Amino acid sequence: MYQAELKSLKQKFEQVISKLSEDFASVRTGRASASLVESIPVSYYGSTMPLKQMATITSPDASQIVVQPWDKNALSDIELAIRNSETGLSPVNDGQFIRVSVPSLTEERRHELLRVISRKGEEGRVALRGARGEVWDKIRKMEKDGLITEDDRYAAETNLNDLISEYNKKIEFLVQDKEKELKTI
Repeated sequence: MYQAELKSLKQKFEQVISKLSEDFASVRTGRASASLVESIPVSYYGSTMPLKQMATITSPDASQIVVQPWDKNALSDIELAIRNSETGLSPVNDGQFIRVSVPSLTEERRHELLRVISRKGEEGRVALRGARGEVWDKIRKMEKDGLITEDDRYAAETNLNDLISEYNKKIEFLVQDKEKELKTI
């Protein structure tokens, strides 16, 4: 009976890992990449949507990103969204495209981004622990209500601990991978 709870927990854990991967993709590493700006929310005609749903985003070289909106009226809104985002990038609107130069990272900015990566990794671990806590409470309630035995509860606890350990390792791998990418000049 508790297996269904573990299965739903695993899906939540996968969502946390997926979200963390998206967050890490938006952290720049000195090389221009469409993933740096594609998820920036843009307010346009009263609604907010990710930039990738409004424009074609390309990276013609290692130091520049070009954003070509499908609707030219959105240029100023996209420019404002990029300027106000946490990326620290400065867009230039030439009337047809928005060009974003990606400067090489300074040592100070590199350390700041390393702290951001660590913080996001910790937020991911906190999300895992929160989801685990909810499932653990449900499992204890099942035991209290007589739906599962004490042996089942112990088995569930072991499975929960193994699952949280596995996903903590995945988060640690993501963090280390991104840190290595940031430290590479």
